Amino acid sequence: MIVEITEERANEVIEKVSRFVAERHMAPAAILAIESLRPLSFIGSQALFFIEPFAQVFVNEKEYQEFATMIEKEENLKKLMRRIDELDYEIHKDEREKSKIKKLRRKKKIKNFFKKFFKKK
Repeated sequence: MIVEITEERANEVIEKVSRFVAERHMAPAAILAIESLRPLSFIGSQALFFIEPFAQVFVNEKEYQEFATMIEKEENLKKLMRRIDELDYEIHKDEREKSKIKKLRRKKKIKNFFKKFFKKK
């Protein structure tokens, strides 16, 4: 059982989890969940250790223990939230720009429609 985790390994786990979350468009929900449960991080970590025998069926035992150990410390949770936010911005930057352009076009079409509609004759 892993009780301590090095800073380098914690950063690797943070990167892996952050990428997983950001690639699946779950960043806002994940950040909200982490932020709201941050005061209970130690209890959450212990709960993860408690359900570990069941989780071993689905995930790698070593990585699971490292994650559970990592979230005990509040600074690791802050790093995790920051990294999720950064990766979400990097990965989905182009999609957001395209969406913004589409929104501006729609707005312009609606504006032109109402100009025509309310045009004085």
